[in-house]
Amino acid sequence: MNKKIIGVFLTTIIAMSIFTGCSQKGEVGSTSNSKTVTTTEAKVVPIPEAKSVTPAGIKIVKSEITNIVKFLPYEIDGKKLEVLAVKANDGTIRTALNTCQVCFESGKGYYIQEADKLVCQNCGSKFSIDQIEKVKGGCNPVPVLDESKSDNGKEIIITEDYLKSKMSYFENWKK
Repeated sequence: MNKKIIGVFLTTIIAMSIFTGCSQKGEVGSTSNSKTVTTTEAKVVPIPEAKSVTPAGIKIVKSEITNIVKFLPYEIDGKKLEVLAVKANDGTIRTALNTCQVCFESGKGYYIQEADKLVCQNCGSKFSIDQIEKVKGGCNPVPVLDESKSDNGKEIIITEDYLKSKMSYFENWKK
């Protein structure tokens, strides 16, 4: 039995030394077109630019969101949709589908930003960015509420499953 315990112990030690030997601390730097990871051995390995679209849906990097609306396109089965993200005056990141709850069937019920307002391109209604996620119904953007997204402090993730469930808003979309 003691040989068995010693064997497990040695196997654990060997495994730990292998895994520890494989990990290296690196620094993230950037070049003009891509981000790079520099290891302690001075090898430079390019990694792709951070994208807002992930295989699981849309990833919103909170530090990149300002009071200028960021429109995040996404495609599901050849159909296009868009999510918008903006920092409200209270500092919170607000998210919504870029389609109007009333005008979406026209195909022109999407928004552009004018100052601190979103303007529906179908009916011209103006909607304050501070009201995104706060006001539901009527001629305003379809909110993506807290229960429909996850927030890890640095990123907001809106899953593809959620986006698929909202595709009816984009059936006639002509943006």
